[in-house]
Amino acid sequence: MSSPLILEGNCWKFGHNIPTDMITPTAYVMRGMGEMVKHVLENANPDFPKNVQKGDIIVAGRNFGCSSGRAIAPKAIKATGVGAVIAEFFSRTFYRNGPEIGLPLLEAPGLHDLVETGHRIRVNIEAGIVENLTTGKSIQGRAPSGLLLDMLRAGGLIPLLKTDAGKILLRS
Repeated sequence: MSSPLILEGNCWKFGHNIPTDMITPTAYVMRGMGEMVKHVLENANPDFPKNVQKGDIIVAGRNFGCSSGRAIAPKAIKATGVGAVIAEFFSRTFYRNGPEIGLPLLEAPGLHDLVETGHRIRVNIEAGIVENLTTGKSIQGRAPSGLLLDMLRAGGLIPLLKTDAGKILLRS
Protein backbone atom coordinates (compact mmCIF):
# COMPACT_ATOMS: atom_id res chain seq x y z
CA MET A 1 0.00 0.00 0.00
CA SER A 2 3.01 2.33 -0.09
CA SER A 3 3.66 2.65 -3.85
CA PRO A 4 2.52 5.87 -5.49
CA LEU A 5 -0.45 5.93 -7.82
CA ILE A 6 1.22 6.89 -11.08
CA LEU A 7 -0.86 6.73 -14.24
CA GLU A 8 -0.06 7.61 -17.83
CA GLY A 9 -2.52 7.93 -20.68
CA ASN A 10 -4.03 10.00 -23.44
CA CYS A 11 -5.96 13.10 -22.41
CA TRP A 12 -9.65 13.72 -23.04
CA LYS A 13 -10.31 17.38 -22.25
CA PHE A 14 -13.73 18.59 -21.14
CA GLY A 15 -14.96 22.03 -20.13
CA HIS A 16 -16.30 23.60 -16.95
CA ASN A 17 -19.51 22.71 -15.08
CA ILE A 18 -19.95 19.17 -16.44
CA PRO A 19 -22.96 17.77 -14.53
CA THR A 20 -23.41 14.13 -13.61
CA ASP A 21 -26.46 14.12 -15.91
CA MET A 22 -24.09 14.80 -18.82
CA ILE A 23 -21.65 12.14 -17.66
CA THR A 24 -24.42 9.54 -17.49
CA PRO A 25 -27.39 10.61 -19.64
CA THR A 26 -30.72 9.94 -17.95
CA ALA A 27 -32.04 7.88 -20.88
CA TYR A 28 -29.41 5.18 -20.23
CA VAL A 29 -29.14 5.06 -16.43
CA MET A 30 -31.73 2.30 -15.99
CA ARG A 31 -30.46 0.20 -18.91
CA GLY A 32 -27.49 -1.24 -17.07
CA MET A 33 -23.81 -0.42 -16.97
CA GLY A 34 -23.04 -2.09 -20.31
CA GLU A 35 -25.41 0.22 -22.17
CA MET A 36 -24.60 3.28 -20.07
CA VAL A 37 -20.86 3.01 -20.81
CA LYS A 38 -21.63 3.39 -24.52
CA HIS A 39 -22.99 6.89 -23.80
CA VAL A 40 -20.70 8.31 -21.09
CA LEU A 41 -20.03 12.00 -21.81
CA GLU A 42 -21.38 11.68 -25.37
CA ASN A 43 -23.21 15.01 -25.14
CA ALA A 44 -19.94 16.74 -24.23
CA ASN A 45 -17.87 14.88 -26.86
CA PRO A 46 -19.56 12.27 -29.11
CA ASP A 47 -16.14 10.71 -29.86
CA PHE A 48 -15.41 9.92 -26.21
CA PRO A 49 -17.56 6.79 -25.68
CA LYS A 50 -16.58 5.46 -29.11
CA ASN A 51 -12.83 5.97 -28.78
CA VAL A 52 -11.86 6.08 -25.10
CA GLN A 53 -9.13 3.55 -24.32
CA LYS A 54 -8.20 1.79 -21.11
CA GLY A 55 -5.88 4.06 -19.12
CA ASP A 56 -6.95 7.31 -20.79
CA ILE A 57 -7.21 10.31 -18.47
CA ILE A 58 -10.05 12.81 -18.32
CA VAL A 59 -9.08 16.44 -17.71
CA ALA A 60 -11.85 18.90 -16.93
CA GLY A 61 -12.30 22.46 -15.78
CA ARG A 62 -14.08 23.72 -12.70
CA ASN A 63 -17.00 21.99 -11.00
CA PHE A 64 -16.76 18.56 -12.66
CA GLY A 65 -19.53 16.22 -11.54
CA CYS A 66 -21.89 18.97 -10.38
CA SER A 67 -25.68 18.86 -10.23
CA SER A 68 -27.59 15.79 -9.12
CA GLY A 69 -24.77 13.97 -7.37
CA ARG A 70 -25.61 10.84 -9.37
CA ALA A 71 -23.35 8.23 -7.71
CA ILE A 72 -23.41 6.08 -10.84
CA ALA A 73 -21.43 8.73 -12.79
CA PRO A 74 -17.95 7.87 -11.42
CA LYS A 75 -18.77 4.15 -11.73
CA ALA A 76 -19.65 4.64 -15.40
CA ILE A 77 -16.43 6.58 -15.99
CA LYS A 78 -14.41 3.83 -14.33
CA ALA A 79 -16.23 1.21 -16.43
CA THR A 80 -14.99 2.94 -19.61
CA GLY A 81 -11.44 2.06 -18.53
CA VAL A 82 -10.43 5.65 -17.73
CA GLY A 83 -7.43 5.59 -15.39
CA ALA A 84 -8.03 8.90 -13.61
CA VAL A 85 -10.00 12.12 -13.70
CA ILE A 86 -8.21 15.41 -13.11
CA ALA A 87 -10.15 18.63 -12.77
CA GLU A 88 -9.52 22.15 -11.63
CA PHE A 89 -12.23 21.57 -9.04
CA PHE A 90 -14.77 18.74 -8.45
CA SER A 91 -18.20 18.97 -6.93
CA ARG A 92 -17.79 17.68 -3.38
CA THR A 93 -20.15 14.71 -3.86
CA PHE A 94 -18.33 13.52 -6.99
CA TYR A 95 -14.98 14.00 -5.25
CA ARG A 96 -16.08 11.65 -2.45
CA ASN A 97 -17.69 9.07 -4.75
CA GLY A 98 -14.59 8.54 -6.94
CA PRO A 99 -12.17 7.18 -4.31
CA GLU A 100 -14.91 5.01 -2.79
CA ILE A 101 -14.91 2.95 -6.00
CA GLY A 102 -11.17 3.24 -6.58
CA LEU A 103 -11.33 5.93 -9.30
CA PRO A 104 -8.32 8.23 -8.85
CA LEU A 105 -9.27 11.91 -8.80
CA LEU A 106 -6.98 14.90 -8.52
CA GLU A 107 -7.69 18.61 -8.28
CA ALA A 108 -5.15 20.66 -10.23
CA PRO A 109 -6.12 24.32 -10.64
CA GLY A 110 -4.63 25.74 -13.85
CA LEU A 111 -4.31 22.38 -15.62
CA HIS A 112 -7.22 22.99 -18.01
CA ASP A 113 -5.20 25.55 -19.96
CA LEU A 114 -2.12 23.30 -20.19
CA VAL A 115 -3.59 20.29 -22.02
CA GLU A 116 -5.59 19.37 -25.10
CA THR A 117 -7.40 16.21 -26.10
CA GLY A 118 -4.86 13.75 -27.45
CA HIS A 119 -1.93 14.99 -25.37
CA ARG A 120 -0.11 12.30 -23.42
CA ILE A 121 -0.12 12.97 -19.68
CA ARG A 122 1.26 11.36 -16.56
CA VAL A 123 -0.23 11.89 -13.13
CA ASN A 124 1.17 10.99 -9.74
CA ILE A 125 -1.92 11.02 -7.53
CA GLU A 126 -0.04 10.74 -4.23
CA ALA A 127 2.33 13.60 -5.05
CA GLY A 128 -0.37 15.63 -6.85
CA ILE A 129 1.83 16.18 -9.91
CA VAL A 130 0.52 16.23 -13.48
CA GLU A 131 2.97 16.20 -16.38
CA ASN A 132 1.98 16.94 -19.96
CA LEU A 133 4.39 14.63 -21.77
CA THR A 134 3.45 16.16 -25.12
CA THR A 135 4.44 19.72 -24.19
CA GLY A 136 6.85 19.09 -21.32
CA LYS A 137 4.85 21.29 -18.93
CA SER A 138 3.83 20.17 -15.45
CA ILE A 139 1.65 21.46 -12.65
CA GLN A 140 1.27 20.79 -8.94
CA GLY A 141 -2.22 19.77 -7.88
CA ARG A 142 -3.76 19.04 -4.49
CA ALA A 143 -3.04 15.42 -3.62
CA PRO A 144 -5.72 13.55 -1.69
CA SER A 145 -4.83 12.60 1.85
CA GLY A 146 -6.03 10.49 4.72
CA LEU A 147 -8.93 8.16 4.10
CA LEU A 148 -9.31 9.22 0.44
CA LEU A 149 -5.74 8.19 -0.32
CA ASP A 150 -6.10 4.96 1.67
CA MET A 151 -9.18 4.08 -0.39
CA LEU A 152 -7.34 4.75 -3.66
CA ARG A 153 -4.34 2.67 -2.62
CA ALA A 154 -6.64 -0.24 -1.75
CA GLY A 155 -8.77 0.08 -4.91
CA GLY A 156 -11.85 1.50 -3.19
CA LEU A 157 -13.72 1.48 0.10
CA ILE A 158 -14.81 -2.17 0.06
CA PRO A 159 -11.28 -3.48 -0.68
CA LEU A 160 -9.93 -1.14 2.04
CA LEU A 161 -12.36 -2.54 4.61
CA LYS A 162 -11.04 -6.03 3.87
CA THR A 163 -7.49 -5.00 4.86
CA ASP A 164 -6.08 -4.84 8.39
CA ALA A 165 -6.27 -1.03 8.22
CA GLY A 166 -9.91 -1.27 7.20
CA LYS A 167 -10.70 -3.59 10.08
CA ILE A 168 -9.26 -0.97 12.43
CA LEU A 169 -11.48 1.67 10.79
CA LEU A 170 -14.55 -0.49 11.35
CA ARG A 171 -13.74 -0.81 15.06
CA SER A 172 -13.33 2.95 15.57
